[in-house]
Parts: sequence; C-alpha cells; structure tokens
Amino acid sequence: METLRFILDNHGLISFLLGQHLFIVALAVGLAILTGVPAGIAISQHAGLRRWVLAFAAVLMTIPSAALFGLMIPVLSLVGYGIGVVPAVIALFLYSQLPIIRNTSTALSNIDPALREAAIGMGMSTWQRLRKVELPLAVPLIMAGVRMATVINIGIAAIAAYIGAGGLGSLIIRGITQTDTRQLLAGALVISVIAIAADYALYALQRLLTPRGLNTSTLMAGRLKEATT
Repeated sequence: METLRFILDNHGLISFLLGQHLFIVALAVGLAILTGVPAGIAISQHAGLRRWVLAFAAVLMTIPSAALFGLMIPVLSLVGYGIGVVPAVIALFLYSQLPIIRNTSTALSNIDPALREAAIGMGMSTWQRLRKVELPLAVPLIMAGVRMATVINIGIAAIAAYIGAGGLGSLIIRGITQTDTRQLLAGALVISVIAIAADYALYALQRLLTPRGLNTSTLMAGRLKEATT
C-alpha cells in the first residue's frame, strides 16, 4: 500500500520519468527495425552469411548491460556524448538487433518455395515478390522479434539511469541509495506494467498486420525452426 501511495503522490514525477523511458526504448527499437529487417532480408537466402551475422548479434546480447553502457562512455566522450540519452539509445539499439534480424531471416527462409515459384510464374520481380508475397507472410515472426526486443529493452533501459539517461531506473537507483523501498518497488512495478502493456499492444498490432487466412501450421513451423536455430 505504501508503494501505491507513493506512486499516487508522485504521479507527476513518475509520468515524466515514464516519458523518458518510453522515448529511449521507442527510438532504439525503431532504429533497430530500420536496420534489422533489411539485414534479415539480406541474409535470409545465404546460410553462411546468416550464421556469421547472427553469431555477431548473439555476442552483443551476451555483453552485460552495465558493461556495455560503461564501454559507451569513453568512446562517445570523444564526440561529446559520453553520458545521457545517446549512449543509452545506441546500447539498446545493439541489444535489439538479434531478435529482429533472427526472426526476419527465419520467417523469410521458412516460406514455402512453391509460393516463390508461383510469384515468379506470374512475372513478379524480386522486389514485387518481397513486398507482395514474402513480407506479408513473414509479418507474424518479424513482429514477434520486435515484441521481444521491446520487452527486453524496457527492462534494460532501467540500467541506463546510471549513465544519466533518466527514465524509471532513476527511481530504482534512488530507492537503493536512500534505502527507500517505496521508490525501488515503484520503479520496478511501473517498468513491469509497461513491459506487459507494450507486449499486448504489439501483439494486437501483429494480429492486425497478419494477412487473413495465413496458414497457422506455417507459423508454428517457423517458430520451431527459430527455437532450434
């Protein structure tokens, strides 16, 4: 009850920190979509290249968030952005690459070759096949990768408060330094709620973008292949 009372009494501050948090995550994931989806498309038909790109993205994911934020400070200090939003966005952008690239390449690699042959038989160019046939079929798995990246980054963005990026992590840091359980729990609770809300919102968008009549078994096969990759 004390935590809820703290949230209500400080709703203005929490709303401000929430806005900072969502801005950092949205910018990082948005940029990751702009790069990750094209990268996934590019490697989807090249098994060797796909293996190397996914391995590199996986290595980025294994770097502890505190370490990655720390590495950003001396590097970006050279251009005047050692702390703040810029290093936070870059770090979250890197963490977003693996789920988006992997899901995009898996979805496109898993499309029935007969569909491509039919599109070629209709005289479609490579770009037309991609835009009208392949990407619509790949939407569910691509969106699943975006959902995963978003939920992961909402949690990791809390660590960004240590490098002056703001966000809800500031409440957690204050709670730890001031030994104030209310602030610590308030920050953790709001982060958990927005992560769940973002996941449900993106799932609704995923359903909206998925073509009607899409074969469920194809999607399941894609998810199974992704899980074993």
